[in-house]
Amino acid sequence: MIIGPYDLRSIETGTFALDGGAMFGVVPKPLWEKEHPADERNRIRMAARVLLIRGGGRTILVDTGNGEPDDPKRKDIFKFDTSHASLLGSLAHVGVTPEDVTDVILTHLHFDHAGGATRRVNGAMRPTFPNARYVVQKAHWDAACRPTERDRASFVVENYLPLHDAGQLEFTDGEGEVFPGIRLFTVFGHTTALQCPHISDGTTTLFYCADLVPLRSHVRLPWIMGYDLRPLVTLEEKRTILQRAYDERWVLFFEHDPELAAATITHDSKGYRIAEGISV
Repeated sequence: MIIGPYDLRSIETGTFALDGGAMFGVVPKPLWEKEHPADERNRIRMAARVLLIRGGGRTILVDTGNGEPDDPKRKDIFKFDTSHASLLGSLAHVGVTPEDVTDVILTHLHFDHAGGATRRVNGAMRPTFPNARYVVQKAHWDAACRPTERDRASFVVENYLPLHDAGQLEFTDGEGEVFPGIRLFTVFGHTTALQCPHISDGTTTLFYCADLVPLRSHVRLPWIMGYDLRPLVTLEEKRTILQRAYDERWVLFFEHDPELAAATITHDSKGYRIAEGISV
């Protein structure tokens, strides 16, 4: 997909699995399992899809997936699978080396979004992209460094503390343009100060949903994750963003949907639903 000076491409980094009940909160299983069948441990298959943006002299990644965790217990719990796709393998397939990446926009620091930001080199965790600046909201960084008992398991410090130690971390503070035609929207329902990139040339717009709308089925307003810290805030954030997406014909990019990378939406008496799948 081309938007203004940028070439956008979805990058598959592997799959994993999360509890279906947690992914859909108060929505009953007989409803969500029609679209997302669960395994024997009630887990549903999830993509770890990120976005590559090239243009204007920059090679930008939005999020980094799970990386390749080597902890056997976590691999068993979350069913991490990079046998068919991995972050570095998929980048190499489109001609991008780790050294080529100039910027990494981290929507937030949960392990399934920041896990590939670092990798183990000679026993130590180092930034995966040695020439990149990694960008995250300052308010989110502060929250990640002091997580609550409720969300502590979502943060793995080896994914992001080495970025700070290497001097490659930069902070954003609220909404605004980070590159020409690329703005950051902030939302607070899922976690504190999650930043969603909005790429537009005035004609075509792609909105990177991250965990505001992680799966295609989450375009339904009340379908909200049990993982969200502030579900009623998520509800209002979705209402605002999805209305704009419908009115302005945005392409929504789904980070976690295993079948659909991006789509436009429509609206009828039953609410929002997918209109057309879009190739990115």
